[in-house]
This record gives sequence, C-alpha cells and structure tokens, in this order.
Amino acid sequence: MNWKRCWKIRDLRSSAILSRTTAGFPWSWHSGSSAAKIFPALVALALPACVLLQGCAEKKSHLELIRERGAIHVATRPGPTTYQRNDQGEERGLEYELVRLFAATQGIDVKFIPADGREQITGLLGSGQADLAAAGLARTFRPDDPLVYGPGFQWVTRQVVYRYGYIRPSSPADIPPHKLHVTRNALAPEDLERLRFRYPHLNLVLHEDKDSFELLEMVEYGKILYAVAASNEVVWSRTSLPELRAAFDLTSPEPLGWAVSRSRGDDSLIKAIRDFHDHIRNDGRLAGLLEQAYPFADSFDYVEARSFIDRYNEVLPELKPYFMSAADELGFDWRLLAAISYQESHWNKAARSPTGVRGLMMLTKQTARQVGISDRLDPVLSVHGGARYLSTLIDKIPERVPEPDRTWFALASYNVGFGHLEDARVITQKNGGDPDSWADVKKRLPLLTEHKWYSQTRFGYARGQEPVQFVGNIRKYYTMLMHLTYGDAGPVRNSGHP
Repeated sequence: MNWKRCWKIRDLRSSAILSRTTAGFPWSWHSGSSAAKIFPALVALALPACVLLQGCAEKKSHLELIRERGAIHVATRPGPTTYQRNDQGEERGLEYELVRLFAATQGIDVKFIPADGREQITGLLGSGQADLAAAGLARTFRPDDPLVYGPGFQWVTRQVVYRYGYIRPSSPADIPPHKLHVTRNALAPEDLERLRFRYPHLNLVLHEDKDSFELLEMVEYGKILYAVAASNEVVWSRTSLPELRAAFDLTSPEPLGWAVSRSRGDDSLIKAIRDFHDHIRNDGRLAGLLEQAYPFADSFDYVEARSFIDRYNEVLPELKPYFMSAADELGFDWRLLAAISYQESHWNKAARSPTGVRGLMMLTKQTARQVGISDRLDPVLSVHGGARYLSTLIDKIPERVPEPDRTWFALASYNVGFGHLEDARVITQKNGGDPDSWADVKKRLPLLTEHKWYSQTRFGYARGQEPVQFVGNIRKYYTMLMHLTYGDAGPVRNSGHP
C-alpha cells in the first residue's frame, strides 16, 4: 500500500466540502428534507474511517528510521586501512574515523558489523541488517550493481608488489616462472579473468584464507616473491614493512567510497552521505584524516623508516616502561610520549645538544625546573618531565579546540613556544582561517619568518616552519608506533587521543 496517498478528511463542517459532498446527490438539501436527516448518520459512520485516515502518516525515510533507532548499522571489512577493534576494545581505522564523524553530524551512535568480503557486505545491506557499507569498497560501474555509492574519498590502484633487492617485473609477462599471489578480494572477478586471458602462462595462486596484509608480510620476509594489493594497503604497510616496493599497476585508479543498497529505493541516507563528504572535503578534515592514516603517502624515506624500526626493536623495549609509567600518571597514550622522545633524541638517554637541552625528552634547564626535574639525563625523570610539560601546554590550549588538534597545538608550542603559537593563531584569524584548526594554523606558522607578519605580532620573529615539521614528524612516528604496537595503547587523556 502506498501510504503517501492516504486520504485526509479535514473538516466535515466546512460548507465548501458539504457542497462538494452533496453536489452529486439527486435530492435537494434543506433542513426538512430526508437527505438532511440521513446525512448525520452517514457522517457518524464515516468518522471512524476519518480518524484512521487522518492518522495515516507518510512513510518515514531510511535516515529518519536510523535516527529514531539511535544508531547506524555499518557493515565493514576489518583491516588496518578500514576498521579494527582489538582485545582491549580500542577501535581505529580510516573508515572508523569517518563513520564516527558522520554519526556525530546525525546525533546517532554507530554499530559496526564485521563482514568478509563484498558478497557478504552486499547481503547485509540487502537484508536490512546493515544500513551502510564503509569497507574500502571500490565503486563498480556495472548496471546490475546492487549498491549505490557515495563520493569517492580515496583513489587506489591494484599493484603487483615485490621485495626490495629482488627482480622487479615491469608487467605480468615478466613474472613466470614465478607465481603471483592474490587474495579473493584483491581483484574484481572481471579483472581476474582478464588477467588470466591475457597472460595464460601466468601462475596465479588464489588465497581464500588470507588477506592482503598477510601476503604483504610474506613478501617482506621473502616467503613469496610477488603479490597483489591495493595501493593504499601498500602505503600503509610500508610503515612497518619498509622493504616492500610496488612494481607496477595492474588496474586504473578506482574510487573507494561508502555504499547503500539500491533495493531500498530511498536516497535519504546517500544524500546525507554526499553532503557530509562535501563538507569534510571543504573544511580540510578529510585531508587531515588521510594524512594521519597514511603518513608516508607523499614521500617515503627508506633510511628513516628502516632506522626507526631498528631502534624500535633494539632500544624501545628498555625504555617502554618509562613511557608507560608517565602515561599512567598523566593519562596519555604511551606511544605519543615515545614518538615525542624519538623526535627529540632518537631514544638516546644521554642525548645533548649545543643549545643545552638534554635527555630523552631534550628538556631545557628552565623547563626541567618548571616541572620539578633535577636530573635531565635520568631517563625516568626526563620522560615524566616531558609528559608533565606537555600536559601543562595542553591545558593552556582553549578547551573549545577539539582533539586531536588540541594536542597538535600543544606539540607546536612544545617546539616553538606558546606565545609564537598564539601569534600564528591570530594571523590565521586575520587571514580568514580557523584559529582552532591545526590544518589552518600550520599554513600560517611559517609566516612568522616574514617581517610583514611578525612585525604585527606580540612575540615577533620565529622559525615557524620548524614546529610544522616537528608536529608532522611526531604524528608520523606516533602512527608507526600504533601500527607496530596495536592493542597496547594504555590510557587516553580526556577520551580524545590524537
């Protein structure tokens, strides 16, 4: 039944309605006529139907039903680039962060439903068990696709990957007699068939029980020579698997996006999704999340990554208890403190600089006195001192600034000083930017080197590019540590860790 066409009888007493109602009757209408005596009975019989019809409401949209429920059900494919939940209940992943942002705009909660591949995800959407798929799905352009897609927020290619130092193939024809390893979700069925048709001698090994990240690890450690993975998966993996290299692209770039079921015949949710993605693309939040998810997306320094992983394996185990102790005291993720220390001293307990800063956290004498530290070369005291100093800086940032930006601002002031940071925020506001957005302020910090700008500030000249690099490096090391130690976060300050 189409409830949008429910009849509504609004006012039987209206003379206009009465005239229309009786216009077709053959008898005349006057107070003494039989029609006038019969009509009240007809009205009495009609009233219950009128009440029912008046109660007919238009069918609620999919988005309205989700809001009434209070939560959106999201089908996702677990993985480092989408959504992960560990034994401690910590959740992460680009899709997780994006869905959480979207749900906040709608005033609802999120329930994630793990699924194994596109076929199962499509089934969950079609049956109504899931409202939305946020699973790193590549949009297809097949007319029979049962899914409707939102905007592509990330473009990827499917790549053949090999280990640095091995022979790099330039096309599938160069791989035989070796094998090319593929997971069942790595390539679309039509791409797989096309590959088999064009290269009949190619020995494809299909892994039903592994994901792309498992194959990438096998390539890194020399267990297999060649595998197929999405380009974003390769970029993410290089933070902990630095020997990986992309040999060539197997497919053209394709967009990744969210999807809903076409069978619903309701575009309310997909419209809200499009509006949301347009908004976060324009205000810079999408770019910030992509930068956080893929710290090596723009450039990869093999020597830096290799050195970090070596220090992680050889040095960090001894220092980790110090970071965890300070994290427990002040409510930080210990990995953030470790990332700061790596940026400052490369985890060198005896580090010194010509300017007089010392120790794991490279504290100045003034800062050490401020946080009650007597020996800057004592690793326990140094870490606790650095954590206390960071805590005081975070407390100085206005509470209206949301995380993780509040932490990025604190780190910038850790490097350049709170006064210069405030100068940059003032310049940002004068230029029409958002002084509470790190993405906006970091663009203006370098202006503190220009006389035109620093002459207008309270604290004057500063090497403004340095805090931008400082924060960028710490974010990169922090992300690498999250990849390497997932599930070992510790407490989170103010429930909003960066």
